[in-house]
This record gives sequence, C-alpha cells and structure tokens, in this order.
Amino acid sequence: MAQRILVVEDDTNIRNVLRLQLEDAGYEITAVEDGIKALEQVERETPDLILLDIMMPKMDGYEVCRRLRRDFHTSRVPIIMLTAKTTLGEKVEGFEHGANDYLTKPYRLEELLARVKSALQWSRAQRESNPLTGLPGNTSIEAETNRRIESRAPFAYCHCDPDTFKAFNDYYGYSRGDEAIKLTAGIILNAVEAHGTGEDFVGHIGGDDFVYITVPGYAEIIGERICAEFEQKVRFLYAETDRRRGYIEIENRQRVLERYDFMHITVVVVSSERYNLTHFAQVIDIAADLKRYGKTLPGSVVVCERRTAQHRAMGSRTGS
Repeated sequence: MAQRILVVEDDTNIRNVLRLQLEDAGYEITAVEDGIKALEQVERETPDLILLDIMMPKMDGYEVCRRLRRDFHTSRVPIIMLTAKTTLGEKVEGFEHGANDYLTKPYRLEELLARVKSALQWSRAQRESNPLTGLPGNTSIEAETNRRIESRAPFAYCHCDPDTFKAFNDYYGYSRGDEAIKLTAGIILNAVEAHGTGEDFVGHIGGDDFVYITVPGYAEIIGERICAEFEQKVRFLYAETDRRRGYIEIENRQRVLERYDFMHITVVVVSSERYNLTHFAQVIDIAADLKRYGKTLPGSVVVCERRTAQHRAMGSRTGS
C-alpha cells in the first residue's frame, strides 16, 4: 500500500508539480490549498506525512502545525515545512511549532524525495519502537531477519529472555519491573556495542524479551557478556533484605508461598551456520525450542544447541 502524503500549498503551479513528482515516486497524494482545508482533510484521513507551506491565506503553516501537534491523532505525523524564505528565525519558529524538517523553494527533486523518504523512515521507526526502551519492535525485527536471510550472508539471531521476571514484577510492582526491562536493554546494547560489528541490530520483542542479530562469530561472545553483566547488576534491583536472604517469596493461586531465586537470563543463538535458515517463522521455532531447553539449565546461560550451553553463573531456578 502506497504511503499517503498531504500537500498543503496555496500556489496552484507548485501544488500540481509536487503532486506529479510525488505520485511518480510512488506515493498517494492529496493536495489542498489552505490551512483550514488541510485540517479538514486530516480529520477525514490521517496522512503518513504532510508537506506544509508556511505563507497561506486563512491560516498560516505555523498555526496548522501547532494544531496538528496538539491533537493526539496527528501529534506524531511528520511535517516538512515549505518556505520561500531562508531566515534562521523563520526556521526556528517552525521547529518550535513542531515541524520535523524544512524544504526551501525553489527545491531540487532529489532533495525533495530524499527529505520525504527520511521523514517517513523516521516516522515508521517511531511508531514501531517500544515506548519503554525506544528499541525497534516486532515489525522491524522480522524485516531485519528476512533481510539477512535474503542476503545469504551468515548471521545469528539471538533471543534474550530474563527468567522469573513475572515473579519479580508481581512482587515489586510494574515500576520496578520497568526498571528491570530497561536494565536488560542497556546490558544488551552495551554488549553489542563492545563486541559486535557496528552493523548489528538490537530489537525489543515486547515485555522482557529482546533480540540481537549479529555475525555468527560474535554471537556467543556477546551472549556471554550479557550473562555476566546481568548476573552482576540484577541483584541490585532487589531490596536489601531480599538480597541478604537470596530469594523472594510469592503466594500462588492456592495461597501457598513459592520461593523464587533472583533473575537470571537465557540467551539463545540461532546461527545460519548451524541451521539452514530459509524464513522467519523457522528462526522463531528454533529459538523457542532452544529457549525451552535453556530454561531447564541453572543460572544465566548462552544456548547454541540443545545439548550445549555456556554457563556464566550458577543458581537454582524455581520459576519462569
């Protein structure tokens, strides 16, 4: 489905040229001539991007931008301001009202298309990213995995899942649970940055599940670093009394106290050098099978095959 762009421009010639140029580039275009019609059009259908002229009759671009940003439904739609002026003050005013970018008239077609593409990519990344960690979500994870499969270059898809997180979250509450998720994200990012290639990918599946994608030769090294740092830091999320005791206790549905060890983390490595990977669903199935096996092992572990695991820290597991 083509991405929808709303062009708001009072000059008929420029408006028509923009329509033709953007339609030729594969976008679906709606064009209106003033700010009031722009707001009416947005109310009928939210576009993926707005090209917004500043100097218009009835309502100028600044006011349109301000109203769009005030509305929840349009607050994250990228806006590129169109202007014939190039003064710094005018640009600053536009940014203060919520514009994402500027395009100065007259413009070159290459610049127009580049700025539109960049704004749409930014918007898509913002929509897909996890609001807690800011990391790319499921759509981006699947797209990146498929890209690696299609490239035929060796890669490793690595799933990271803290153990007994639900018990921790139930015991301490959602706020502390969010801290644990953000801590895990930071540990994974640190490990990938320290031992990765610079072209690696880190994503947040949701909840306490994460993914990093790298080359096979670095996957286990990164995983070992994640396990070691997680074991070192996670204990400080627990209250001092619980740290001294070494566990937490939670009532189950039968109102019987169950004991839970501190969280550990399971990292599973699905490498294209070990498995003939042909599609995303296959990668997910292998990762799920390895994770089930990893959850039976003590402590934080890196699991590459069902019968091998690198143990970074030992400890008992009584929940998942």
